[in-house]
Amino acid sequence: MEDNTHYRHEIGTAGEDIACNWLSKRGHIILERNYRWSHLEIDIISIDAAGIHFVEVKTRKSGIQAPPQDNVDWRKQARIAKAASMYLKSGRGREIAGRECFFDVFTVIFSASGTYETEWFPQAYLPIFY
Repeated sequence: MEDNTHYRHEIGTAGEDIACNWLSKRGHIILERNYRWSHLEIDIISIDAAGIHFVEVKTRKSGIQAPPQDNVDWRKQARIAKAASMYLKSGRGREIAGRECFFDVFTVIFSASGTYETEWFPQAYLPIFY
């Protein structure tokens, strides 16, 4: 069990690294990684010319049955929205006050050969609840 947890953490971190690099190459400045408030977490918080992005990264191995973005259900969206609200209220995001907020999903799927495919879903959802 511990081995599986370690592997999942490694693959998740690798996916977040890929997402940060991908976003940075497209003009995003990474403000936070793995931002935590209480038991809630946001994988990546970035900023670009359009506004602030709260990004959930889903990383999987190939051969999965459902697309990784399908795992960002309404419960997960609500938890991210609550954490984003707390981030904005904390003052840590002072430089982003008044900017548009976006809730994005970024997926990474690793193949058996070690290559990977990425997909970014900007404005994947609008948090109207939490």
